[in-house]
Amino acid sequence: MTINESDSSSPYSPDINEEDELENGKSENLSITEEVGKKQICRQSAVKTSIIQKTAAFWQNNSSLKDAVSLRILLFTNLAIALTLIGIVINNSFLGILGTLAALLLSLIILFPWLKKAIQDWFSPQERNIFVGFVGIFVAIIGLFKFTNLGKNFLLWGKRINWDASGTLAEWFGALGQISIAIIAVYVAWRQYVISKDLTIQQNLLTVQQNIITQQQTIDSYFQGVSDLVLDEEGLLEDWPQERAIAEGRTAAIFSSVDASGKAKILRFLSRSKLLTPLQRDRRLGRAILDGSGGYAEDRLEGVRVIDLGIMLASADLSATDLRWTDLSEANLVRANLTNCDLVKANLSRTILYDANLSGADLNGIRLFYGSGEQASPRSRTQPPNYETGEQTGAVVENANFSNVQRMSESARYYCCAWCGEKSRNTIPGGCEGIPNKLGK
Repeated sequence: MTINESDSSSPYSPDINEEDELENGKSENLSITEEVGKKQICRQSAVKTSIIQKTAAFWQNNSSLKDAVSLRILLFTNLAIALTLIGIVINNSFLGILGTLAALLLSLIILFPWLKKAIQDWFSPQERNIFVGFVGIFVAIIGLFKFTNLGKNFLLWGKRINWDASGTLAEWFGALGQISIAIIAVYVAWRQYVISKDLTIQQNLLTVQQNIITQQQTIDSYFQGVSDLVLDEEGLLEDWPQERAIAEGRTAAIFSSVDASGKAKILRFLSRSKLLTPLQRDRRLGRAILDGSGGYAEDRLEGVRVIDLGIMLASADLSATDLRWTDLSEANLVRANLTNCDLVKANLSRTILYDANLSGADLNGIRLFYGSGEQASPRSRTQPPNYETGEQTGAVVENANFSNVQRMSESARYYCCAWCGEKSRNTIPGGCEGIPNKLGK
């Protein structure tokens, strides 16, 4: 068999590579067509945009053309006004209507830019939308009543109502309205009272805070003044008689202008500064003597205090204050209010607590006398104290109130039961059974 025969005998089949090339060619033609279409669309839109921009720029840049158009509109408007006036004068309705319509249209054209700008300046987009919405609702209601039977049905329903009975009902509603107005008035008045009360409370709180700040400033000035008065340039105690008298005067004055907490602060300052303690003095110079241990020597029998409280605290209010470790010996606390005070380790020897109120006070470690409770006795006006035996070293506790006192020691309870009197013995916690009433009252 020859080569030609073999070729002719086999059927013709296109090569796979040729088919792929045809398909690739078709897809390339489609993609090219699509790209050309997109480019044409983009060119058309670009042309339109450029035409619009050029037109806008033309109108913006050509102010003379705009002025010419405005002048023509103004001229035509004047002509329309003149035409209207002529129609009115000669009583020609055709000319009058024509001039009126022309004047109205041209005037609206002239006023439209200003009106548009005024609306944009005066009303926000939200307000404009709300206005259009209300107008739409109003027009829609008119349309419902006009083009439907709703208006007729409403009129028929109104004719069926017994207006005499409805008048009585209206009177009832009027009475209810007046009652409601009265209730609202009462509520408004009550709210005004509540608001006024709250404002008054806040004002009072501000006043209290301001008073506290002012009081603290006054106390700080007192501390500085007393320190400058009784101390020399080297910080040593140098209190001459006149300086002590001035210090006592300042103390008496400030006690009358501060509250209970302020009094307690002053007492703690004076006590811890040894200004209330009787100090041993140089007989010739009158100066305080050092004890050789870094402090001043005490002399309970013949010592001199820098500040003698005397009767400064008589009937004073010291309730619920901190008086721990304070030296209140020989102070006059007649009818003083010491309820709920913290008197831990306080020295109240020879203190006058006649008719004082110590209910709820903490008496842990308090000193009411020197020596033993069995031998101690209250202070005397005529006899000197004996700090060894305790005679005439105790506090005057007659008629004092010891109800609910806390942590009273047995020696203090024995002394109070012996010298407080029959009235006060009933207020001492633990009772006074077996303890003699040495006061005899």
